[in-house]
Amino acid sequence: MLLLLPLVLLLFLFHAPAAWAADAPAFHWAAVWAASAQGPYPSGNARAQPNLDFALPNPSNGTFDQTFRLMVRPSLWGRETRLRFSNVFGTRPLLLDRAYAGLQSAGPALVKGTNSPVLFGGKSWVIIAPGDSVWSDPVTLPFVRPEEETLLSGRNLAVSFYTSGKSGPMTWHALAQNTSYLTAPGTEAVSVSEAEKGFAFSTTSCFFLDAVDMRLPAGTKVVAALGDSITDGANTTLNGADRWVDVLARRLQAAHGPVYSVVNAGISGNLVLGPAAHSAASPYAGGPSAVSRLERDVLGLSGLTHCIWLEGINDFGKKGNFSAQEVWAGMEKGVARLRAARPGIRVLGATLPPAIGSTNPNHGSAEQDARRRALNDLIRGSRLFDGVLDFAAATEDPASGGLKPEFAPNSTSGGPGDYLHPNHAGHLAMGQAVDLGLFLPGTGEK
Repeated sequence: MLLLLPLVLLLFLFHAPAAWAADAPAFHWAAVWAASAQGPYPSGNARAQPNLDFALPNPSNGTFDQTFRLMVRPSLWGRETRLRFSNVFGTRPLLLDRAYAGLQSAGPALVKGTNSPVLFGGKSWVIIAPGDSVWSDPVTLPFVRPEEETLLSGRNLAVSFYTSGKSGPMTWHALAQNTSYLTAPGTEAVSVSEAEKGFAFSTTSCFFLDAVDMRLPAGTKVVAALGDSITDGANTTLNGADRWVDVLARRLQAAHGPVYSVVNAGISGNLVLGPAAHSAASPYAGGPSAVSRLERDVLGLSGLTHCIWLEGINDFGKKGNFSAQEVWAGMEKGVARLRAARPGIRVLGATLPPAIGSTNPNHGSAEQDARRRALNDLIRGSRLFDGVLDFAAATEDPASGGLKPEFAPNSTSGGPGDYLHPNHAGHLAMGQAVDLGLFLPGTGEK
C-alpha cells in the first residue's frame, strides 16, 4: 500500500494542472478605449488644440519621420493589451515602426521599466493599406498586477510609434480631450525611450490609433456610447476625464466592481443621417454619419454588450436640417442593424439636451428646439430601446427651456459657453442621472 502512494501522488500532480486550468476563469478581449476615426487631419472639430503648423506643416504630406506618444485612459486595465491602428482615411500605405506601450509618468515621460514593444505578426513594423486597419499582437504589460489593478484606475497608457517617411493624409480623432505628444518632422525614432526628450509638440487629438483592448474576464461587459460632441466632451475639462461617459463608468464600477468597460464612440459634429458622402478626398468635419459608422465604431468593438445612442441634435442644425421623423427613421434603422449583428445586445436611447438660445451659429432656434422635443417624445414613448437615459430632464432649465445656466461656462478654456455643450457640472449631472439598473440583465422598459 505504501508503494502505491508515490504513484498516486505523481498521477495527481500530472492531472492537477489540467483540472486547475479547467476551473480557471475564461478571459476574452474587451474594448477599454476608443477614438472613432472621423476623417483626415485637419478635418474635424478639435478643442484647445495647440498650433500644429510646426509639427505638421503639410497636412497632405502628413507626418514625416516622426514619433507619436499618445496618451489614452483605459476604462479597465488588464495584464495583456492589443492595439488597433487605422489608415481608414489615408490615401497612401502607412508604415508604422517601433511601437511601444507603457505607463505615463507626467507629460511625455514614462514610468521607468514599463515601456514594452508592440509587434505585428512578430515584426516590429507594419504597413497599413489605405482604407484599412490592423490589430497588433498581444502585449504583456509587466506593471499590471492583479492586486494593483485598481491603483491604475485613471492612469494613462502611453502608446508610442514611429511613422516612417511621409504618411500622406492622417486618419485622426479631433476631440480627444487628452494631451498627447509628437516629435518634430525629420527626426529619428524615440518611441523606445521612456524620457520626454524629443517630444517637443503637444496635441489634444489622437492620430492613427482608434481602439485599445485588454484581456479581461469573460463576464466583462462593454458599453459603447455612440454620440456627437456632447458625448465626445466639448466644453468639459481637458485631461479631466469628466464627460458623462466617464462619470457613468466610475459609477458602474463602484457599484458592480471592474466588470463594466464604458467606451466613448462620440464624434464632434456627428449626424445620424448625414453627410451623404464622406471620404479622404471630400471629408465632413463631423465624420461619417452615425448610421454608416456603426460597423467600425460600435460593432467593431471587442466584447460589446451595450450601446447608448445619444445623437440627433446636429441633424436639426443648419448643416443637417432633417425632420424629427427622418432622424427617428434613421435611428430605427441603426438599432435594427445593431440587434441583427449582435443578438442580445442592450440598446439604450438617450434624450437630447436643450440647445434653444445657443450662441452656436448652427443651433438655437425655436423651430430646431421643437424638432428636438418631438424626437425626445419618440425616444421616451417608443419600445425601440431597452431603456431610456433622460439627459434632457437632467440638463433643462425649467424657466427658459434651455440649458441650465450653471451648465454653460466652458470648463477648459473659460468663457460663458455656448448653451449647447454642457460643461463639467452638466456632464456630472448627466452621468449621475443614469439609472444603473438599465445595464443589468432582464431590466429596462422594452
